[in-house]
Amino acid sequence: MPSLFHPRTAVASLLALACCSVLAHGDVTPQAVDTTGLAPLGEQWRSENPFRGDATAVRIGTSAYNQNCARCHGLEAISGGIAPDLRKLDNDCAPLKDEKKKAACVQEIDEYVATTVRRGRVRNGAVYMPPFEGVLNQEAVWAIKSYLESRRERPL
Repeated sequence: MPSLFHPRTAVASLLALACCSVLAHGDVTPQAVDTTGLAPLGEQWRSENPFRGDATAVRIGTSAYNQNCARCHGLEAISGGIAPDLRKLDNDCAPLKDEKKKAACVQEIDEYVATTVRRGRVRNGAVYMPPFEGVLNQEAVWAIKSYLESRRERPL
């Protein structure tokens, strides 16, 4: 019985699959964000989102998210399964009754997001998220976080 497997066919199929996977995400080069209208935050990174609830930050963050995050995390922060659904970032904080614990939980998520965006995520040598440090300034990162907070699955 002849084999259905042919090495050239397998290689061609893998190349086509890889090509389409890359093209499906479009240009993954991080894009700079115009943060005009936001207060400058300086060089020292904040541990908490200073723009929480700021309408200008949400507007700028919406644009920044669409330019840099939506291709993997989904339009309107609704994941299509490629990357985590960012509307759910602080779901663990929402049910907390103790306000101090809730605030500490939100701050921990803020720090996690800022660190992840700046440094990216690599596991076993595979890049799951590119680093944005040097491309997105602190104002842009916190504006994106403000946008994500406006899209929360569970309001705080």
